[in-house]
Amino acid sequence: MAENEHEAKMAHPRMAAGALFFDADGRVLMVEPTYKDYWDIPGGYVEVGESPLQAAVREVREELGIVPPVRRLLAVDWAPNDAEGDKVLYLFDGGQLSPALTSRIELQANELRSFRFVSLADVEKRTIPRLARRIRTAAKVREGSTPIYLEHGRVPESPTA
Repeated sequence: MAENEHEAKMAHPRMAAGALFFDADGRVLMVEPTYKDYWDIPGGYVEVGESPLQAAVREVREELGIVPPVRRLLAVDWAPNDAEGDKVLYLFDGGQLSPALTSRIELQANELRSFRFVSLADVEKRTIPRLARRIRTAAKVREGSTPIYLEHGRVPESPTA
């Protein structure tokens, strides 16, 4: 196969990264974007030359105005969609936010209306199904030590030959 034919078949996915933050009651921090009709988590697209972890930290700083320690990788989700094509999403553990750090959150006014800690049982009431699945699965993985691979927020079945 010629090199340019091989390259034409290679995926060139968009990458995004976000962080899950929790309060003392185990609720997850969600943000209400001004440009979407559903709630999301802090995060955004990875820029050229930036690692997914660097992108998650940068996006949290830009969107929330805080720099808490973003910890380990919880999940990688292959989640293409018709509008944007192939996408790979990285979800990191931001840990538990203290009330003092939560009180210092300053939302990026042109992007976010509000934020709220939401119980895992109520996540799907605020967001789209694939994101709700991703959040709930990553929150469960947080208790263990191994990240998880997902497709559209679900653990995929093994492909058969």
